[in-house]
Amino acid sequence: VQLQASGGGLVQAGGSLRLSCAASGRTFSRWNMGWFRQTPGKEREFVAAITSTGGKSDYASSVKGRFTISRDNAKNTVYLQMNSLKPEDAAVYYCAADRGNLLISLAAANYDYWGQGTLVTVSS
Repeated sequence: VQLQASGGGLVQAGGSLRLSCAASGRTFSRWNMGWFRQTPGKEREFVAAITSTGGKSDYASSVKGRFTISRDNAKNTVYLQMNSLKPEDAAVYYCAADRGNLLISLAAANYDYWGQGTLVTVSS
C-alpha cells in the first residue's frame, strides 16, 4: 500500500490550499483516513479524519470550521481543503490510513500506512 500526498505549497495567511492523498490498492474504501501534521521538534498532531464511507468526520479544534476532509472512493483519494490559513498551520502534512477501526481514531499510533508528507508554508 502506498499513499501519495500532494498539494502543499506556499500561501499567504488567509489563503487556501487543497491537499490530496492518492492511495494504491483495492481496499481504500474500507479504511478510515486521516490527516496529521508535524513541525520540527514537535510530535505529529491530529488534524482531521474521515470514516471509510465518508459518513463521519472529525477535526482538531484548532482547524474546525476552516478545514474540510473529504474522500472519493472511486478515485482512491482523500482530500483536505484548508481555508483561512494561519501561520500556525504551517507544517508537513501527512495522510494516513487506518485499516482496523470502525470509529475515527485521533491517535497516530492507530494508523497503519502513512504518506510521505507535503509541506505547507503560510506567510504572515
